[in-house]
Amino acid sequence: MKAGRKPLAKHRRIVIKIGSALLVDRATGLKSRWLEAMCDDIAELRAGGTEVLVVSSGAIALGRSVLKLPSGTLKLEESQAAAAVGQIALARAWSESLSRHEIVAGQILLTLGDTEERRRYLNARETLNQLLKMGSVPIINENDTVATTEIRYGDNDRLAARVATMAGADLLVLLSDIDGLYTAPPHLDPNAAFLESIPAITPEIEAMAGGAASELSRGGMRTKIDAGKIATSAGCAMIIASGKPDHPVKAIENGARSSWFAPSGTPVTARKTWIAGQLVPAGKLHVDAGAEQALKGGKSLLPAGIREVSGEFSRGDTVAVIGTDGREIARGLAGYDADEARVIAGRKTAEIEALLGYVGRAAMIHRDDLVMTGAHTAKVRGSTEEAYSA
Repeated sequence: MKAGRKPLAKHRRIVIKIGSALLVDRATGLKSRWLEAMCDDIAELRAGGTEVLVVSSGAIALGRSVLKLPSGTLKLEESQAAAAVGQIALARAWSESLSRHEIVAGQILLTLGDTEERRRYLNARETLNQLLKMGSVPIINENDTVATTEIRYGDNDRLAARVATMAGADLLVLLSDIDGLYTAPPHLDPNAAFLESIPAITPEIEAMAGGAASELSRGGMRTKIDAGKIATSAGCAMIIASGKPDHPVKAIENGARSSWFAPSGTPVTARKTWIAGQLVPAGKLHVDAGAEQALKGGKSLLPAGIREVSGEFSRGDTVAVIGTDGREIARGLAGYDADEARVIAGRKTAEIEALLGYVGRAAMIHRDDLVMTGAHTAKVRGSTEEAYSA
């Protein structure tokens, strides 16, 4: 086993994300043999006591194959129709393949709102936990029949990370057509160096992310790094590995090349995990250097430290906190509506009553409702500079 990792079978709960190109061939449709081998791996993990959840791409790709739609970009309504057909076929395929091992599959279709709105998030989490308690393997996908371009994940990497944090998983495995993280896209740069271990996702690591690698896939390394930020901040390790070989999970266990992202040493609480993982904050609070230092020291965000308020949000909405260098440093639940926040921004707490006409909260974001999200300064093994020049 590679340094810093433990065997997959030693994990309590694993989320495995499977890319479209692994499951579906554009010309021939479902890759049945690969799926059966994948289910063999899942059954072996479960036999050892590990719970498994699967985030499976492929509904649109499979649906367009069944409907014989032409290659190229689909219109929104065509994608939704393909998803409607593909979801049935995909669920049946997973159910039949897992049933060979006497495992019951349960289908869950999520939308962005199911993970971003607190009440729906809790309901979805309870459903996942109940399925696992009953011995089922949840097969999860974005509900592409109703999702629109404006209100969607658009990729299953980040969805898988949200599912991992929602389910309290201790490992997220992203299987796709690339075997890990490189310092540059390897198909474009022959000198790109492979990174086996990533102790923290720094701005340098984020800069290495490339674009989508397959027509059937909407994700790329960018979305995988985003997924890593969501998962690792919640104390969940992540692996990026190739899913091309049969038995891809067993291949990882046997030492196949893969990139391992270390979990945070100080995972945030479940509530703060939900705050940190919000994909689309309702607004932004730009803060000064003093406020930035106070937040890093575990303090609440006071109105006096806010330089600018952008966006329209209501009290209780998730907002991003932007530091002096223009980067996001934290997220939290707003203590005021956007209009009120603009009135009291830069003012002392003692002035709030006179400005708003009532005695409000002392903090714009209380420290109990705030989580730091900025990248750490730790470097990749061997240093980032060495990785770039390798």
